[in-house]
Amino acid sequence: MTDTTVVFIAASGEWTRRRVRSPQQAHALARALGIPAYEADVVGYPQRMRDWTRKRAEEDKRRLDGV
Repeated sequence: MTDTTVVFIAASGEWTRRRVRSPQQAHALARALGIPAYEADVVGYPQRMRDWTRKRAEEDKRRLDGV
């Protein structure tokens, strides 16, 4: 079993993941912050997050390749 995590995703697609104790705690945190909460295994990850991650990977590869 894996830890329960929350992922905060900015409008730009930048994201960060943090562990929480339970799904209930994750939803309570979202309510307290006044932000929506979605379950990724139900709705998937937003396209902006996938695009941002891909772009960062491409930038990192170019930087490592010296291009």
